[in-house]
Amino acid sequence: MSEELTINERATNNETWTHIHRVGFYLHAVAIELLHRADAHDQSKLRPPEVALFTEHTERLAGMTYGSEEYAQAVRELKPALDHHYANNRHHPEHHKDGVNDMNLADLVEMLCDWKAASERHNDGNIRRSIEHNADRFELSPQLVRILENTAKAWF
Repeated sequence: MSEELTINERATNNETWTHIHRVGFYLHAVAIELLHRADAHDQSKLRPPEVALFTEHTERLAGMTYGSEEYAQAVRELKPALDHHYANNRHHPEHHKDGVNDMNLADLVEMLCDWKAASERHNDGNIRRSIEHNADRFELSPQLVRILENTAKAWF
């Protein structure tokens, strides 16, 4: 036998359903933004001025350890392409005047997914080491580092 709800309980449920639907609306908006980013990610690498330099260096980078001096030298050689890339892709901290502090959550999610995919291109890549290296590189707060680590653990 089901219990009859009081008028106040039905009113509360009405408010709760409204809240549930609003949260769903916002989550769908975020999901749509992330799907758009998935489709548009790094498209600037496919055309000049980026494509020639990335073509020249990408295979060589795979054999390097991320963050090593050898890797840093290759990055210096890629500087013209990277400058253009960072200027046109907001998921990179270098895109923003104040780095990560100017990024939004969608930027951070895309950045973390980018780091994960980039780690897979290196023979010795590892997302957790990438987070650790980039924590220093971009002066990430301990709280944000932990959030990124928790997310990597849950998702990857």
